[in-house]
Amino acid sequence: MRFKPDIGFFKSVTDNFNPEMLTKIITEGTTQIEVPIPDENSSFPPSSVSVFYNPEMQLNRDISVAAIACFVKDNPEYTYLDALSASGIRGLRIANEVGLATTMSDWEEESVGLIEKNIILNSLENCTAIKRNANVVMLDNSFDIIDLDPFGTPAPFLDAACRSARKLLCVTATDTAPLCGAHKKAGIRRYGAVPLKTDYYPEMGVRILIGAIARTLARSDKAMTPLLSYASQHYYRVFVEVKKNVVSADECLKQMGFVSQCFKCGEMHKEFGLAVHMDKECPECGEKTTIAGPLWLGSLHDRDFCDCVLAECEKREFTRAVKLIRLCRDELDIPLHYDYHKLCKSLGISARRTDELISVLRERGFGASRTHFSGVSFKTDAPLGEIKRIVMGLD
Repeated sequence: MRFKPDIGFFKSVTDNFNPEMLTKIITEGTTQIEVPIPDENSSFPPSSVSVFYNPEMQLNRDISVAAIACFVKDNPEYTYLDALSASGIRGLRIANEVGLATTMSDWEEESVGLIEKNIILNSLENCTAIKRNANVVMLDNSFDIIDLDPFGTPAPFLDAACRSARKLLCVTATDTAPLCGAHKKAGIRRYGAVPLKTDYYPEMGVRILIGAIARTLARSDKAMTPLLSYASQHYYRVFVEVKKNVVSADECLKQMGFVSQCFKCGEMHKEFGLAVHMDKECPECGEKTTIAGPLWLGSLHDRDFCDCVLAECEKREFTRAVKLIRLCRDELDIPLHYDYHKLCKSLGISARRTDELISVLRERGFGASRTHFSGVSFKTDAPLGEIKRIVMGLD
């Protein structure tokens, strides 16, 4: 059933919209939207206006349109909540380009007024805009798909979102420093896990975020399956399928674990479980190790889902998204990656082409692939000692 808010929680367009706000009409995807004109002299122009709109996040929104279109192919009646709408561009695009019944909520009156104006601009009949606290909206109602795209951390909204989401949860986190260990204490407070700043820090952040989602869903007897997870620019983004089932929730938690990292020789070890024993000394060099977790050690992507998203991106001509989705799909399905250039620097040699290293690893019988995390990162199931011997042989 489509969510219908109490009449007291929204006003008319004329009541909400601020006529003094300077705006312009832009087109994103196939959706027109009136957005505020930012101060070009600001250090971060989107934050200089009362209604937040960041054009740099179009790639994020393009992928969201493609991913959600894939997820709802056989279920066009699913309901969608853009919980922190700001300008409303994300929810408007889902309503217009995917066709879902969409609810957009924001606590700022000017945001709601602009969203309502844009609903009329696009002649959308499947949209509702409400002025209400996002957590209250989610705790009072259930939605098939919930999208959290906050300015900063999603942590304050995860509990409510995990309770409310029935089928799919989409989460963006722009607080990459706490998630990857650069701001370690903040990461512990927000996500209940110890992050580490390592050579594979983007993947560390993504896995800490997914782990937090998995544990939060489990409190509501729900399980999750990551369909697509990636790091791009200044944010992390994950799409997880949600299932209400106690047994599945217990099985899901078995994919949680810890990572032990030696910062001297580079050895890393993984251990599944929420209560594990890990050696305090590196078995290779004897140095003290540092532990990160709990974090998600399972798959980051579903290959079939990525194939569908890739086809959607190509059909919709989301050209920037195609390369990223293809890299995600083709990544070796194991946790953690290596930074080839940093590995070479630690060995005191110059790096060759990453593809050359991957080819040699495969010739030696190991699994190996590029990753989307950076242009010089790779994944392999080869032991670190063997990787170093191969790298030294390429010099």
